Amino acid sequence: MLVAPEEIKNVILDILSDIAPDEDLTDLKDEINFRDQLELDSMDFLDIVMELRKRYSVNVPEEDYPQLASMESTVSYLTPKMVDCVAS
Repeated sequence: MLVAPEEIKNVILDILSDIAPDEDLTDLKDEINFRDQLELDSMDFLDIVMELRKRYSVNVPEEDYPQLASMESTVSYLTPKMVDCVAS
């Protein structure tokens, strides 16, 4: 079963809130790069990738990291990869 984009967005917001607990995620723009909106460094970005692997068994190869730049691109990239991963 395909996971809804809204569920994937919630997963990413949950991971971001764990990685950057002091950031305000309420006004996050889907089409703007995370790094342009949040105080994320390269280690934080790797933490996002590691959390996706740990929580949902989703492997993101290094050459695909640019696909995770914004919420919009991340959701598009993860939608086919997260089949049956998120509980409703």
